[in-house]
Amino acid sequence: MPSCVVIFEPQPREYFAPQSAPARLARLRDKVALLAAEGVDRVLCLAFNQRLSKLSADEFVETILVDGLGVKHLEVGDDFRFGCDRLGDFAFLQNAGQRHGFTVEAAQTVELDGLRVSSTQVRDALAAADFALAERLLGRPFRIRGRVLHGQKLARQLGTPTANVQLKRRRVPLSGVYLVSAQVDGKVWPGVANIGVRPTVAGDGSAHLEVHLLDFAGDLYGRRLTVEFHHKLRDEQRFASLEALKSAIDADIAAARAHWHAQPLTKSLK
Repeated sequence: MPSCVVIFEPQPREYFAPQSAPARLARLRDKVALLAAEGVDRVLCLAFNQRLSKLSADEFVETILVDGLGVKHLEVGDDFRFGCDRLGDFAFLQNAGQRHGFTVEAAQTVELDGLRVSSTQVRDALAAADFALAERLLGRPFRIRGRVLHGQKLARQLGTPTANVQLKRRRVPLSGVYLVSAQVDGKVWPGVANIGVRPTVAGDGSAHLEVHLLDFAGDLYGRRLTVEFHHKLRDEQRFASLEALKSAIDADIAAARAHWHAQPLTKSLK
C-alpha cells in the first residue's frame, strides 16, 4: 500500500485559539518537502475550517479515512484526539477499524538519550538558543526558508542592507538577534539576523526575519533563502532612537564578524 501522511492546515489550535497556539517549526511547503525526503508517497492536507471542525468522530472516520483514503492500516499517537469536541480517541479508532476493516497501531515514543523527541522539546531548545540540541532532536539543523521581499528599506538607510525573508507563520519559535548562515548560488555566506516584531520601528506587529550577509553584494529580491541559525547574540529590544538602533546593529555585525573569523564556515547547506 502507498504511504500517506494526513496533516491539517491550519493546525486545530491555530484555528480555535490563534493567540495561544504553539509556534510553527516548519511551513507547509517545508513540511511537505521533508516528508517527501523521507519517502512518503502521498500527503493529504485537510483544510481545518468550520466544516471539518464540526465533523463527528464517526463522520471523520467514514468520510476521510474509509471513503476518502480507503485506509487499510492507520498509525497515530495513542493520545490522538479528533472529531467534534475531540470525542474520538485511540480506542474509538480501534473499534472503528474492526467495523470497517483496517488495523490501528500506536506510534511509539522516540527517545534520544532519555529525552522524549517532540515538537515541544524542540521549541524549548530553540527558546533557550540551544541549536545543538534542536539539531539532535530534529535530525537536521533548524532552518527557516522563505522568499526575499521588498521591505521598508530602513536597514539600507542605516547602512546595513538586509534581506527581508517572508515568514508565512502565525507564530515563530525564535526572537532576537542571531548568528546565521545562508546559501546563495552554492556558496555559504555568514551573517547576522534579527527575527521579531521590530519594536523600535512602527510596524504591523507581526514577526519579520531580516538577514544581513557579511560582505555579500547582489540582488536577492524574489529568491528563496534558507537561513540556518547557529548562535544567539541578544534579545530583541526597543531603542530610544534610530541612532541607538544603528549603534546596536553595528555592534551586532562586529560581533558576527569576530565569531565567523574565529570559526569560519566550512560546510554547505543541504
